[in-house]
Amino acid sequence: MDFISDLHLSPDLPQTVAALRQYLESTSADAVFILGDLFEAWVGDDSAALPFEARCVEMLAAAARRRPLYVMRGNRDFLLGAGFFEATGATELPDPVALCAPAISDVPVLLSHGDALCLDDTAYQQFRSQVRQPAWQQAFLSKPLAERQTIGAQMRAASREHQQRAQPITYADADPALAQQWLHAAGSRTLVHGHTHRPQSEQRTEGWTRHVLSDWDCDDATPPRAEVLRWSVQGVTRVTPAAA
Repeated sequence: MDFISDLHLSPDLPQTVAALRQYLESTSADAVFILGDLFEAWVGDDSAALPFEARCVEMLAAAARRRPLYVMRGNRDFLLGAGFFEATGATELPDPVALCAPAISDVPVLLSHGDALCLDDTAYQQFRSQVRQPAWQQAFLSKPLAERQTIGAQMRAASREHQQRAQPITYADADPALAQQWLHAAGSRTLVHGHTHRPQSEQRTEGWTRHVLSDWDCDDATPPRAEVLRWSVQGVTRVTPAAA
């Protein structure tokens, strides 16, 4: 089983899109789990008719015909709806969700995008609470597609400005106490999440393990970033897409 996240697909990142396509066509994984922020922005399922989004939907649909494909909403693409999942054939993942794989382990792994765990990012948590409300989403989706695209671009610009101001040492990370609560409720001792763009694996002194997924950027990053977290009977390993 493979886990990836934070691909932030957009027309501005053609090499990243190409890397994902190659990976989805060639991976030997039994199933692929995309844990949020598959797209840089998704302003409604009607955007699937746009040229770039239509190509991405076709790519995902082809991948889902080859092996099970699971997609979780992130903070960038929280408006992925029923139309997206129907068009791609991907299975919708709630956040968080416990993944049971008896052939690998008798203890489930807890999966999350990770943004809800970053409690210290109070401004974002307020924004998240607002935009996850059904009334807000209904009002937003009732706007013309072009207007929604403009609003989405403005939100992304504000987010980039916020990230540029935040120093890496102070940029919000997952709250350990809340993560431990989630794990206890799920009967799990392993958390896999994305969102923070700080790939690492750590063994917590409280007795649980955290695996943070890498973001993907094969266009602007030097060297390019792309990584797959693989869970198998051999344990958890990190591999490049080309080797997956």
